[in-house]
Amino acid sequence: MTMQTIAESAPHKPAAKPKRGLSLDNRFVPPLFITLILLAGHFSFGILESYQKTLLAIATSMVAELILGRVFFHQWPHLASAYITGISVGILLRSPAFWPYILCSLLAITSKYVLRVKGRHIWNPSNFGICAMLFLAADAVATLSIQWGNNLWAMLVIWLLGSAIILRLRRLHICAVYVVSFFALSLLRAWITGDPWLSEVSPITGPEYQLFIFFMITDPKTTVKSKLGQCIVAFSVAAVEMFFRLDQSLYAPLYALFFVGPTALLIEMWINSRRTIIGNPTTITANTVQS
Repeated sequence: MTMQTIAESAPHKPAAKPKRGLSLDNRFVPPLFITLILLAGHFSFGILESYQKTLLAIATSMVAELILGRVFFHQWPHLASAYITGISVGILLRSPAFWPYILCSLLAITSKYVLRVKGRHIWNPSNFGICAMLFLAADAVATLSIQWGNNLWAMLVIWLLGSAIILRLRRLHICAVYVVSFFALSLLRAWITGDPWLSEVSPITGPEYQLFIFFMITDPKTTVKSKLGQCIVAFSVAAVEMFFRLDQSLYAPLYALFFVGPTALLIEMWINSRRTIIGNPTTITANTVQS
């Protein structure tokens, strides 16, 4: 019996009914949301240093993505990720010059194609680019650090909208574990330093943290696969961040993710490789005989 006969004899299933209403590709949801954060933050509190620098960062990221995607994988990549990287650089980076925005965006996108292990890039691109600039050009750059003021309405809108979007992407647990851990560890920091608790917890209301919580630590390409592992990593980022804060680091969350994120991915890869070896002992035997 041929495959065609089997297919023809199988019970006929009615064609799926087309979905009614508008459906937005999940790849476009984060870019839309980050744009809303940008607009809300700028028109409420003027978080952008200049439109030109932000647009330059976005354009550099997208052009670099197109070129490197074509060179390394011989195809035109989807630009949603590059847009997020560019706009994140444009919002978070601070410099009187234009060249840091170009260089930061190039470093961020290039890291996706060069710093890879077993086919995966292990750093969140915008996190890598910004940290690299802070390490290499500390005299020329800084990051966004202003707060949203005492008016929390803008933040409540962003938190509610962001939670709904991240829930749709099934990554809300990462944000929740990090936020709860941050609040709990801020109590510990306040006890250690003797500072008021509100001063320790207030940074989480800043615009930098909204990008960090909703985009950097939830990046599907640079987070571990298991839900439990993602929760452990989110707590670990908050814990390492606490030590950076105790050391008076201004860029504590960025540095914490820079070190914890890739480490977690490498550990996951090692565990998976061990499981593969244990699950296929014949491979070890065959290799031993051949040698």
